[in-house]
Amino acid sequence: MTERFATTPFGGGRISASSFLRREEIDQRRREIKSAKGSNDTGSAEKWQLLRALTEVRAAFNLSDRTITVLEALLSFHPARELDGSQPIIVFPSNAELSLRSRGMADATLRRHLAALVEAGFILRRDSPNGKRYVRRDERGEVECAFGFDLSPLALAAPSIHSAAEEARALARRCQTVRTEISIHLRDTGKIIDAAMAEGLAGDWQHFALRLMPLGRRLARQAPLEALEARRDDLAKIRAEVEKAYLDALSEQQMSGNDNDSERHYQNSNTDHHIEIRSEKELKPEPVPQKVEPEGGLSGEAGAKAARAPETKSEPVPLGYVLAVCPAIAGYARGGISGWPDLMRTVELVRSMLGISPDAWRRACEAMGGAAAAVTLAAILEKADTIRSPGGYLRALTQRAEQGKFSVRPMLAALEKGAGASG
Repeated sequence: MTERFATTPFGGGRISASSFLRREEIDQRRREIKSAKGSNDTGSAEKWQLLRALTEVRAAFNLSDRTITVLEALLSFHPARELDGSQPIIVFPSNAELSLRSRGMADATLRRHLAALVEAGFILRRDSPNGKRYVRRDERGEVECAFGFDLSPLALAAPSIHSAAEEARALARRCQTVRTEISIHLRDTGKIIDAAMAEGLAGDWQHFALRLMPLGRRLARQAPLEALEARRDDLAKIRAEVEKAYLDALSEQQMSGNDNDSERHYQNSNTDHHIEIRSEKELKPEPVPQKVEPEGGLSGEAGAKAARAPETKSEPVPLGYVLAVCPAIAGYARGGISGWPDLMRTVELVRSMLGISPDAWRRACEAMGGAAAAVTLAAILEKADTIRSPGGYLRALTQRAEQGKFSVRPMLAALEKGAGASG
């Protein structure tokens, strides 16, 4: 069988200049493959892998899913899994059998999709003199000539198809990454706005919420990468503004925990009864109340306040020691912790994350002092995995501080001892 045996369509079909040039290109490719022995471009491809890759990028070649179904049916008539494009690969199914393997597709629909495959350059027509598809064999059973559809152009196009599929997969991964970033920006920005409004922080949070609303609308499933990146950039911009406004609002509040006259009064009627006594003992295994006689013979409540004033109203321990014993708190600081104001701003964020109410935090600051309360919260964060209710636990420590029975030093010593034992 010669490669140039049948090049024109049967009947009234005309050959176009593009189809003729396409056949010439295929013949040229075959000659190059045969002359370049030992080259990586063998013109061969595994048919099902090639079909899968073409399915992924069918839109790039103007092919529909039903056209791919017809191509799959044609490939099923070739018994070998490997397509060798260095020579014609003729399949000659009848219309009835091709329709069955194409899920019962009608003849007119079959002809339309076959024409699409020819136009895309993936198959060639090898029409017989009477337009029928058949094969003629010699005495030994070898194929002498065959008429039908030539699949060799599909094998020769394998490099471009696989390359396009790789680009499509990379684009899909990029789109998925950007979609993930969009979801995270949207979630974090919305939660910061909700937290700021719930805590009554100063700022135009309603304006931020209105700006965020259109950015939360669902994007089309097939939205292009440019549209996804534009949405991601807009969300990143508003998130940066919201985070800055939130931190600025925190810095404007008095970090010592003492209420100003202009501050909102928080009333929390929900009492948390799930206090982890075991975790409290782990943080402070040996509470030793120390009776301190106040100067001037003070007694009662005034004496108790005077006795605990040095512990609760000043820096209880060096900051470096606190950060060494409680390293987890530093991971939540935006610009590092270089002083007590940085620690106070950071514990405000951690407090909200741990679910500790503003009322519980205010009471702790009043009873312990701002610095001691911050150290206590850093210690709670360090043991957060063993404390079921951080809010209830802080309230229990606050009650002890109000009774003059709480000190942060034994608590930090217990954490330091536990870290040394685990190491």
